[in-house]
Amino acid sequence: MTAEIFDAPPRTVGFWGTALFPVNGMIGAGIFALPAVLAASVGSFAPWLMLLGGIGFMPLALCYAWLARRFENSGGPVLYGEAAFGRFVGFQAGWARYASAIVTAAANTSVMVAYMAALMPALADPVIEAGAIATILAIVTVVNLVGMRRAVGALGVMTVIKVVPLVALVVSALFAGDPAIGFALPEFSAVETVVLLTFYAFMGFEAVVEPAGEMRSPQRDIPRAIVTMVAAVTALYMAVIWAYLAISPGVANEENALAGAALETMGQIGAVAIVVAAAFSIAANNFNGSTTQPRIIYGMAQRGMLPRWFAGVSQRFGTPSNAILFTGGASIAFGMWEGFAVLAVAGTLIRLVTYVICAAALPVLEHREGQVRPIHAICAVLAIGISLFVATQVDLQAVWVLAGLVGLGTVFYFAAGQRAPQTELPAI
Repeated sequence: MTAEIFDAPPRTVGFWGTALFPVNGMIGAGIFALPAVLAASVGSFAPWLMLLGGIGFMPLALCYAWLARRFENSGGPVLYGEAAFGRFVGFQAGWARYASAIVTAAANTSVMVAYMAALMPALADPVIEAGAIATILAIVTVVNLVGMRRAVGALGVMTVIKVVPLVALVVSALFAGDPAIGFALPEFSAVETVVLLTFYAFMGFEAVVEPAGEMRSPQRDIPRAIVTMVAAVTALYMAVIWAYLAISPGVANEENALAGAALETMGQIGAVAIVVAAAFSIAANNFNGSTTQPRIIYGMAQRGMLPRWFAGVSQRFGTPSNAILFTGGASIAFGMWEGFAVLAVAGTLIRLVTYVICAAALPVLEHREGQVRPIHAICAVLAIGISLFVATQVDLQAVWVLAGLVGLGTVFYFAAGQRAPQTELPAI
């Protein structure tokens, strides 16, 4: 297999394929644990708290949607940051996002193997566990390497497997549960302790902007996918939390609370289906990141921010093969290193920094064009404010890790980020 530097991957992904990226970015393990956590804190108000969370998150989603209308190439935050604030900020936005995603992929795969160890105890052996992590990441890399269309197809199958049992649980609650869960406003202190969880539930939607260069109509489909899928995931969270309250709000084990609820209404088959759905949900979330993240460094190479090698495209498969192989290799390396968990804790903070850069980019670009869109400016201010508020909740260790990644990225930028861009930014 050879890779040509200046070829571009074909645009093969339509709207529904595009929509899979924000869905699987947002729905991971959280939806299986969050219902019990929220129910224990705010009771019957839990579904409505989720609705408020979705509404509060929408300004940030809209900022990304409006930015996506302007760009048609891969890179996402790299392009937004560069267009508004220059190449150095664009580089840091892409580099920090990518670096955090690599260790997150290793962390998520480790969690998957830990779940699997409950069924296959041999996986608890450290050597076998490491081999399983490497094998899973290698399989993901190969699937991504042989074509975006195949990757989207695999992602679609995993999405169905994880969503159908959740929908079945909601339907079962209509017939076997107590739909009248009531409504009671909780004390403010109870809400304060869990309100950040509703924000975390939606993080990951932005993955859809990163592979824009392989979508047939990115400037049309990405904004639609962001808005509709954030709304749809909000509705799904509300429905699942309601079902949990209607069936079995007293399940003791929060991690397996939905499986306990499914056991009440659908029997052992339903409980197993929820467990399988949880495993596939983690897998799909991980696969989603492994598909989108190579497109960040591919987009950075197109912009001349990384060596030309990262812009290589497979002549056979039409994928950014060099970026995919590098990402797979780096993920496996981190998976072999037990200390990667230290870096993974900074992933949330790094993502929030990217959110602030992207939200701030929107009014800057519009002001430069001489356009005044008050609703856009209001959404940007709200998105920045919420992101900064959430960022204040992280621990000091995450701040130091972020500072280290920024420092390392600065070294890379001045060492390899001075080439002329291969692609043009939209004229402002």
